[in-house]
Amino acid sequence: MILKNETIEAILTRRSIRSFSETPVSKDILETLAECGRHAPSGMGLQTWKFTVVTNGAVIREICRIVEKELDRPGYDMYRPTALIIPSNEKSSPYGPEDNACALENIFLAARSLGVGSVWINQLRNICDVPELRSLFNRMEIPADHVVFGIAALGYPADGFPGDKERKGIVHWAE
Repeated sequence: MILKNETIEAILTRRSIRSFSETPVSKDILETLAECGRHAPSGMGLQTWKFTVVTNGAVIREICRIVEKELDRPGYDMYRPTALIIPSNEKSSPYGPEDNACALENIFLAARSLGVGSVWINQLRNICDVPELRSLFNRMEIPADHVVFGIAALGYPADGFPGDKERKGIVHWAE
């Protein structure tokens, strides 16, 4: 029997949203989501991350344009979110990818609990130092010694939250 509470409900109903409405997410919600990311576990408690919140549509489109060009992804648009939260982490951090994954999961679960849709965007990891993207990151004050392992693309679902779907994976009890 699966026990339920608000946290478990957010976990069980979280889905990647790939079609966002144009309704902006409020600053209060975005602040809350970034704070939830900051409270994620980090290896040895080092917290070598920074969270950059983007609500400027032109900046979001510019990131998409660079990804489209650099990764040959015609029409790339991150599903047209109204906001991004970009956790970046020191390149030298031995736990950066894991720390940022934990932060993103906190953001995704908190977003779901607040009725905001989210999807993990992971295309930037290997192109962070492409001059055009690095220049944009510099303007956004993402440190030059940081890498972006993933982005939380956020917005309200254009078509509501999808229903349950079959989950794969095995749970084995080794008693």
